[in-house]
Amino acid sequence: MYRHLQYYGYFKAQKGNLPNSATQQHVWKNNPRFVLSGSFGERDELIPDPLQKEKLLWPSCLSSAMHRQIEAVSRADSFMLSSPLLKSRQLLHDEFGEVNTRLREPRDLFAFFSGNGPLQAPRWPIECEVIKENIHHIEGVPPEPEYFYQPTGNEKVPEIVGEEQGTVVYQLDTVPTEGSYFSSSRVGGKRGIIKELAVTLQGPEDNTLLFESRFESGNLQKAVRVDTYEYELTLRTDLYTNKHTQWFYFRVQNTRKDVTYRFTIVNLLKPKSLYTLGMKPLMYSQLDANTHNIGWRREGNEIKYYKNNMDDGQQPFYCLTWTVQFPHDQDTCFFAHFYPYTYTDLQCYLLSVANNPIQSQFCKLRTLCRSLAGNTVYLLTITNPSRTPQEAAAKKAVVLSARVHPGESNGSWIMKGFLDFILSNSPDAELLRDIFVFKVIPMLNPDGVIVGNYRCSLAGRDLNRHYKTILKESFPCIWHTRNMIKRLLEEREVLLYCDFHGHSRKNNIFLYGCNNNDHKYWLHERVFPLMLSKNAPDKFSFRSCNFKVQKCKEGTGRVVMWRMGILNSYTMESTFGGSTLGNKKDTHFTTEDLKSLGYHVCDTLLDFCDPDQTKFTQCLEELKELLQQEIHKKFYELGQDMDLEGSWNDISLSDIESSTSGSDSSFSDGLPVHLLNMADELNKKKMHKKKKQKPLQTRKQRNEQYQRNNLIRELKSTEDTPERAGFASTLQKQPTFFKTSENTSSSTIKNEKPRMNEVNGKDKGTSLDSSKTTTLILTKNKETMQREKPGFIVSCSSSKNSTNTSQDPAADVKPNWSRSRFLGTKKGRSTMAVYPSLHIYTYP
Repeated sequence: MYRHLQYYGYFKAQKGNLPNSATQQHVWKNNPRFVLSGSFGERDELIPDPLQKEKLLWPSCLSSAMHRQIEAVSRADSFMLSSPLLKSRQLLHDEFGEVNTRLREPRDLFAFFSGNGPLQAPRWPIECEVIKENIHHIEGVPPEPEYFYQPTGNEKVPEIVGEEQGTVVYQLDTVPTEGSYFSSSRVGGKRGIIKELAVTLQGPEDNTLLFESRFESGNLQKAVRVDTYEYELTLRTDLYTNKHTQWFYFRVQNTRKDVTYRFTIVNLLKPKSLYTLGMKPLMYSQLDANTHNIGWRREGNEIKYYKNNMDDGQQPFYCLTWTVQFPHDQDTCFFAHFYPYTYTDLQCYLLSVANNPIQSQFCKLRTLCRSLAGNTVYLLTITNPSRTPQEAAAKKAVVLSARVHPGESNGSWIMKGFLDFILSNSPDAELLRDIFVFKVIPMLNPDGVIVGNYRCSLAGRDLNRHYKTILKESFPCIWHTRNMIKRLLEEREVLLYCDFHGHSRKNNIFLYGCNNNDHKYWLHERVFPLMLSKNAPDKFSFRSCNFKVQKCKEGTGRVVMWRMGILNSYTMESTFGGSTLGNKKDTHFTTEDLKSLGYHVCDTLLDFCDPDQTKFTQCLEELKELLQQEIHKKFYELGQDMDLEGSWNDISLSDIESSTSGSDSSFSDGLPVHLLNMADELNKKKMHKKKKQKPLQTRKQRNEQYQRNNLIRELKSTEDTPERAGFASTLQKQPTFFKTSENTSSSTIKNEKPRMNEVNGKDKGTSLDSSKTTTLILTKNKETMQREKPGFIVSCSSSKNSTNTSQDPAADVKPNWSRSRFLGTKKGRSTMAVYPSLHIYTYP
């Protein structure tokens, strides 16, 4: 107990007075059996040393300056522990043990890393074997555009022979599949000695490739050598499922130069793929990266995507085959479906932000929650400090997230581009931070990213179908995300929600949105996507966007947030392939292309909220013309003709728009068996509580109830006149007369108190008439509601500066908005920096 109290700074003892004194504690903490984990200056946890390398991650991204900071803090910590008195851990200490008067910041619910300490290594399910090597790739941009593969028609379609006629050279045995479920996790995964799965080479002349995938985001299950330079590969399904094979990422060693190798993945599940449209796999050479600074590049010939001739009787499999020549002998190479972006990559990036003295002032890093495996789900709040509380309260919010589907690493690269820009010193970035509060969740499904899943979390389910879940413990990442946004909506308007995804069937980048049923804001949810297509015409395709809400998508983040009241709620789909537009036509996307989309999102936000409504109104006009063309086309296909004049708003957009069946949809499998009973019990408890207990009242409701009760008591204590009796009965029957609107501010309630005193009859010379009083209160509430009803234009200054209450364009306006004008520099934006004159055009 003494040791426990000393460790947390609650027990102060002279050195040597007790056997468990500061000296003993110092020895205890520096025992080689224990090391400190977490962040220095926060609540440190004691971790056994045998797995020190697995427990703590000292990544190569730590700078030399950071290491000096860590050493300084370590010296300060050691000096503090050896001092005569144990000082409080709440006060900051400098290098010489002097007490700094500053207190530490309040702890978060979960400890977050700081710039002074190591990162927490990823946690894996206990069934997973993990190699000790840290895999790191450099970022590199190809010097030339990487064009799509052009099929020759002579591509070989190899027959799958399997391990019966081949030799298994790599196979994972301990892989949890359907029927099992996640139970526990630990840093480093499975205990014990890591098996050597690759075959043993018989000598220098043995040219067998050595495969490996037991690292972050890797997912190769088996490799079978069927010829000297030909291999059949089987991908591991998402953990605790028997499907979702699309993403691949693995390593090969012992390569030979100038020899043509063939790889064939034999268990893909999607009938259609971008590999049929010219997409090439990605390859990374370790020697090229070290000597020539060359990163990932598109490689492959004789690329063919076709149906597997081996059917297991349950679901058909598809094959991807390609040939490649390695650039060097005895090289280490990697293959991937797309540019990997791991959980460790994210942590290194966030650590650099936390260590930046400028960025850390307006970017606060917090923990949203812990995942099922115990990995941290990070939440970033990005905004410039406000000068007044009123200015802070007037800011609108923008919510962005990525990697709910772990195999769609495209989302992380777009997110990285967004963060690079919004955290920069660009005037546009500063302006955005002045007028918005950005809530960013850069990796929603860290467990899936770590283990190499394509679509699911460790619950074995697609998280983007369960945003309405009540199972907090089973789906913590999306449960906390939804609740965070729900709380955010209670304090400010959320202008935009966007979840970044990847797409394996269509090229380009596009958005999926939701149709607004209110004709007052008809087509408004399509303005942002159209603006984005004009800002990135060679990458973003507006024609590929879709705004139909299907029943099978009701559990997606896009639809759930839209139903919560966010009009501009989107899923951004970025292709694994490339562009078919403009200057980038028929070329693969690079990481720089995707990062540029993050910048264009910021640029389009400024256009969307420009005080000059010209761009907005012209986009609405263009959208109406495009929709007219679609409607005429639809009726022409049906053999009908229709005059749209006078019945424009009666057209149902859902009937016109096609479904999003071309998306990477996965129908929800429902809850796993072991969670069904849990969900039923929670629903029963929820219903029982609703019947048994009344919901807790807010302070506003309690004040109103007190005023009503006090008024009734005073009326009963006075003379029992017919008028007063009639008025009292009216109050009892119709208490809603005294309920203010939900939109009424607390200041309005305070202003109404003198009126309530008059009604209470405190002025003895005033007679109370029930009908007059009731009329007075009703009139007051009506005026309040009309006065405070939110309009379409929200002004951050006084309301008289804004006269236009709608963004609907005038009927006779025919703007001529050329693309070059739209893409021009936004000279008028500098005036928006002065907060009192700022107008943001948003939605109620």
